[in-house]
Amino acid sequence: MNDQTKYNPQHHHRRSIRLKGYDYSQDGLYFITVCCQNRKCWFGKIENEEMIFNEYGQIASNEWIKLTDRFPNFELDVFQIMPNHIHAIISLNTVGAGFTPDLNDTNEIKGQPQGIAPTLVGDMVGAYKSIVANGCLEIFKIKWGGINSVPMMGKIWQRNFHEHIIRNEQSYQIISDYIINNPAKWKDDKFFNQ
Repeated sequence: MNDQTKYNPQHHHRRSIRLKGYDYSQDGLYFITVCCQNRKCWFGKIENEEMIFNEYGQIASNEWIKLTDRFPNFELDVFQIMPNHIHAIISLNTVGAGFTPDLNDTNEIKGQPQGIAPTLVGDMVGAYKSIVANGCLEIFKIKWGGINSVPMMGKIWQRNFHEHIIRNEQSYQIISDYIINNPAKWKDDKFFNQ
């Protein structure tokens, strides 16, 4: 490791982008975005404004649908697998479902680094990422002739994920419309990559 790549706390610290004082294990609706490493298009492509899954995308879709079997406290709402990311709305129901009440702090959450503190949402997303990565690795090994084959698969997922607390019906409608229409607006998407 040379002097330029050594750990420097002034440059290499990770700040929390979680909403201060918010309990991420409480019931509510969450808008989740999980991105692929380096925006690589692992899951397929957009054709005629529709998402066309490859075998990896089919795994990502199937495993998302199966999450409620593993996590009975979640209900899945709208979701969209894109070539290099997934958008979804999930409902955490430990007691009852519904919108998360407004807090005094108006700073909306932009994401949640995993590993800072365990949360039910973080546990679910972490499990999903692991299951999808393992399923894709199995297919990759079959296609390329085993673990020692070239090329190397590399990481599928970017570290962390983004989440946004959905506070009311208007926000829910805007976000769900965005998710549903994401394939039609792919070329304008901030995650666009060919």
